[in-house]
Amino acid sequence: NRITPSYVAFSHENGERLIGDAAKNQLTINPENTVFDAKRLIGRDFNDKTVQDDIKLWPFKVHDKNNKPHVVLKVGKETKQFAPEEISAMVLTKMKEIAESYLGKEVKNAVVTVPAYFNDAQRQATKDAGTIAGLNVVRIINEPTAAAIAYGLDKKED
Repeated sequence: NRITPSYVAFSHENGERLIGDAAKNQLTINPENTVFDAKRLIGRDFNDKTVQDDIKLWPFKVHDKNNKPHVVLKVGKETKQFAPEEISAMVLTKMKEIAESYLGKEVKNAVVTVPAYFNDAQRQATKDAGTIAGLNVVRIINEPTAAAIAYGLDKKED
């Protein structure tokens, strides 16, 4: 599958971290421990209207920590708080592993995409997530731009 959903979960049984499809597939049985839409939190203040509106809709808990939203999850028997950057870093780490497996070598540098509407704080927070994932984020580009580039690369092969 060419698309990995940005979902992170911790299983009920042993607190095992699940990312992508594995996390998404158990959303219905473990909703309070499955995070999605982390990019709606990243780089925003807890009091941001968007954050407050979204919190009402999500099955997982979001708490205020120094006016920054933090996701609250059960990991095994412990309750832990994660910054949105940490959640995004988990997804980026998974992507790094997939790329390394495919390429057969270590991946150090990355270009990361963000929605076109992201502001500077959200872009910086996304870059920070890349750093947490052990990546050197050489560039942040808008998702529509990435789609256009990928389309062009596909056409080149014809």
